[in-house]
Amino acid sequence: MAESHPLVRVEGLHKSFGRLDVLKGIDLQVQQGQKISLIGPSGSGKTTLLRCINYLEEPTRGSIYIDNALIGQRKVGERTVPMGDRDLARMRANIGMVFQRFNLFPHLSVLDNIILGPLKVQQRNRQEAVEQAEDLLNKVGMFAKRDAYPDQLSGGQQQRIAIARALAMRPKLMLFDEATSALDPELVGEVLTVMRKLAEEGMTMIIVTHEMRFAESVSDQVIFMADGNIVEQGPPRQIFRESQVERTRAFISAVQEH
Repeated sequence: MAESHPLVRVEGLHKSFGRLDVLKGIDLQVQQGQKISLIGPSGSGKTTLLRCINYLEEPTRGSIYIDNALIGQRKVGERTVPMGDRDLARMRANIGMVFQRFNLFPHLSVLDNIILGPLKVQQRNRQEAVEQAEDLLNKVGMFAKRDAYPDQLSGGQQQRIAIARALAMRPKLMLFDEATSALDPELVGEVLTVMRKLAEEGMTMIIVTHEMRFAESVSDQVIFMADGNIVEQGPPRQIFRESQVERTRAFISAVQEH
């Protein structure tokens, strides 16, 4: 049987903002169903890497493949040229992203926030979209709030709605960019519970997080980044308990003291 290709393949990824080199040649593969946590100090390039995978940021150099298809660019003979907006939108529909800020539409109810993408982008039937949205609201423990508006919800509730909205597009891949960092401490657990359930169900996930205990318990692989590079990558036990890399050990030690 032929070996399956990785769901995500990042090759030689560089990203600069002006003279600031934020990513300095990242290579990464994520298999279907894998849970990858990105950890490291602020400014190490974790969020930029996530945004490049979704092509919210255009790489300066390098290639990103989603399910073996080049995202953001297409090959024309020997050259690569920018992908058209429609093709890029079609590829992005396979990638769900949950941000620090919830980015819900304030003028739409919870239910309408969730069905908007399936109706507008995927042209799905309204009844089907509503039924799926109600299933997702049950999954994230928010069915009772289906008719509420975002400003009537806590931060943790809004983030759970944001996760449901991303899942409504039936993505192959979920990206979480510090999904709990804007929340009050007592609300963090409810969002992590939803993320843990997704992980248990086999969703492919790349998670930027400062929640070290969560990263250790949920991840197949943990990647420690610093200064735009992958410093160390391995199973959670290696990174958190057996690292041979001084830079990794110093970071873990500093985080665990807080």
